[in-house]
Order: sequence, then structure tokens, then C-alpha cells
Amino acid sequence: MPTKKSPRKGSLQFWPRKRARKFLPRVNWKAINSGETLKGFICYKAGMVSLAVRDKTPNSMTKDKIIYLPCTILECPPMKILSIRLYKEGRVAKDLLNSNLDKELKRKIKIPKKQSEPIEEVDIKNFDDVRVICYSQVKKTNIKKTPDISEIGLAGSLEEKWGFIKEHLKKEISVLEIFKKGQLVDLRGLTKGKGFSGPVKRFGIKLKQHKSEKGRRRPGSLGPWHPARVTFRTPMAGQLGMFTRIIYNSKIIDIGKAEEKKEILKNITHFGNIKTEYIIVSGSAQGPAKRQLLVTHALRPTKSQLKKDFELVER
Repeated sequence: MPTKKSPRKGSLQFWPRKRARKFLPRVNWKAINSGETLKGFICYKAGMVSLAVRDKTPNSMTKDKIIYLPCTILECPPMKILSIRLYKEGRVAKDLLNSNLDKELKRKIKIPKKQSEPIEEVDIKNFDDVRVICYSQVKKTNIKKTPDISEIGLAGSLEEKWGFIKEHLKKEISVLEIFKKGQLVDLRGLTKGKGFSGPVKRFGIKLKQHKSEKGRRRPGSLGPWHPARVTFRTPMAGQLGMFTRIIYNSKIIDIGKAEEKKEILKNITHFGNIKTEYIIVSGSAQGPAKRQLLVTHALRPTKSQLKKDFELVER
């Protein structure tokens, strides 16, 4: 058989390979059709743990048996509405600042001094869509004091969205209102930062023979004589990590409040104790401990993931 060729290394779908501009990525909320109220929630990665679960998936080889799953714990402090963003013909038409903000919030983030018009005076029929800009109540955790801010889309008709906003202007929004146990979610956020890395680690190119000239951990050629320049496709050293990535279809194994005092929620390495609400999802999540993530309803749920059914075994 002929030798297998590898014409290039490193996917050009992830390009350019440079640090992301912000921690919480922008989301195409129109594409996400599931959910009843908010389509996403700001959370923080606590760490990973192996959990004993009873497999109740139909036709599974381990049905009714106890298996161990790698899971990630996410702390989800309650959110509040910072402002309301109204859209018309796909563009931002108006921003309305919430008049019921915390007094100490002005010391943490920049808030415009000019007050917008009252929400009661706005005629929602003049607009096509409405979204909310939320901030996390991260001061209730051990992580930090400055809240994270993100625009989050709403599900339902225009009137239902407006009703949800009016109802929650003075309230905290809990993750228990948004997600349920057994649901599929997507995790959006940044990967761990690795700094300046060479082409072997960055693109996965092969090590050259040990007798090679001018180094083993570099490409054999930077390109042809003509065109006499190095193209952007050539694997070269540069930034690795701090890239925006999405983990699709993570299953929610457990969701609840930290008051239940489960042992797995205490003394997490590099994080501490969970103090507010939490989500435990199957599999891993990008980023180090304390990294902020955006949990959203599944963009493209798969049948194989939907049919999985796990029941947490208390230890």
C-alpha cells in the first residue's frame, strides 16, 4: 500500500490563532431555538470530578449498572439584568439601562450617567427583537468581585420576552429557572493560555530526524522559491491557547443549590467551596479553574446524547 500523506497540519477553521478579545464570546442567539426563558447563563468552572452514576439509558450495555463518569462542576451565581437592548431590522435601535441596579455596582463597572427613558414608556411593537445584558453576582462566590457581563437572548414571542424582562427587572435570575436535570447544554468560553509555542505543539507537525540540520522541532521547508514569500498556511511558532471554543451537547448530570452540602462541592482544588447554585455536566470544559463560561441551550442536540439517562449515586 502507498504511504499515507499528510498534506497540511492544523485546521484553518480555527484562524487566526491569536488571543480572544474577551472572555465571554458573542453568540448567535437566533440560531438557538430551544429554551423557555433565557437562552444562556454565566457560570464559572470549579473543577473536574469522577462521579458514580446509575446508567438508565435504554438498550445500553451497562443498563441499571453503576458506572463512573468524568464530570465538570460549574458554579452558577444568580444574575441580574443590567440593561435591555432593543433591535429593529437586525440592528441595535435602543439601549435601556435598568434603574434598579446595585449601588456598589458603579464602583465595579462603568455605568452611563445619562438615564434612559423609563421602560413603561417604551412601545415594544415598534421593534423586532429584544435581548438583555446581564451581569453575574460573582461577589457571592470565592472567585472575585468584578461581575462578568454578557448579552443573552430570550425565547418566546416578543410579548413573552417583554413580560419576562418586566418581571425580573428587580429580581435575581437563578440558573434553576433556566436549565433542568438531564438537559443538553453547550459550553462557550476560552481555553487555557499556553503562551508562545513552537510548531510541533501548536500544529502537531512531525519531529524531523535527529541528524537534521537547523533543528528538529520546525518544518522542513517554509515554502517554495516562487512565490518567494512565506504563506500564512505554513506551520510556525506563535500564540497557543486563550482561544474561543465551544463544547457541544454536554449532559446535565445534576443541578441544585450548594445548601444541600454535598461532599463533592467542598474543597475543590484551586477553587474552594461552592457557595451558590451549581451545575454538574458530563465530560470536560475548556479553561482553568475559575474561568468564566457561557452555558447555553444546545444549538444542535444529537439523538445519541439525548437518549442518555444517568442517575447520580449518593456516596
